[in-house]
Amino acid sequence: MKEASYIPFKASQGQEQSLAQFLIDGAKLVAQTEPDTLYWYALQKDDGSFGIFDFFPNARGRDAHFAGQVAAALNQNAGTLVLDGWDTGIVANIVNPSVLSFKVPASDDTRATKATYIVLTAQAGKEQALEKLLTGAAQIIDQTEPETLLWTALKLNETTFAIFDTFVDERGRDAHFAGKVAGALHANAEVLIAGGWENGVLSNIHNFDVIAQAAR
Repeated sequence: MKEASYIPFKASQGQEQSLAQFLIDGAKLVAQTEPDTLYWYALQKDDGSFGIFDFFPNARGRDAHFAGQVAAALNQNAGTLVLDGWDTGIVANIVNPSVLSFKVPASDDTRATKATYIVLTAQAGKEQALEKLLTGAAQIIDQTEPETLLWTALKLNETTFAIFDTFVDERGRDAHFAGKVAGALHANAEVLIAGGWENGVLSNIHNFDVIAQAAR
């Protein structure tokens, strides 16, 4: 797992249920038609906004996904379902990070109901130190957090990093934020992260419900 994509978007007024159902159906199509899409998650926030997070073995797998049946169907229906349509509502919001390290769920584990995405901007001159902390965190997560199903450290560019993870339930997410990696991030935030813990970490947390998923 080396590449990822994240697309946040909003439903057109009155289309929230239709868009959610479209994504639920899309998960089945991803599983049937995209062998190089390793993990695919459809997400929804409490405010009604949506997102898709997916992971690939290489850039070719990501390209195949965006040329696939689900992307084509979303393109075709975006004018109705997505606020601002395909170009402005979808394409303009695509983020394509690289994967630094990861813990993946068991191959038959589809229990994820919650997800979190956190964007972290390194303090000037601390980019390598933050990258090192995040890269080493996956092993700790794997050893200490059984209810953290998928955990990924991501690099968006030379100064910006992120974490995306999924959980069995809210209790699993709470356990993660009380765990060793969150503790290490808290302890080092003032030095490593622009804005520190409060403004650089907590204010950049996005919590989602997982409404559909597909995995290889």
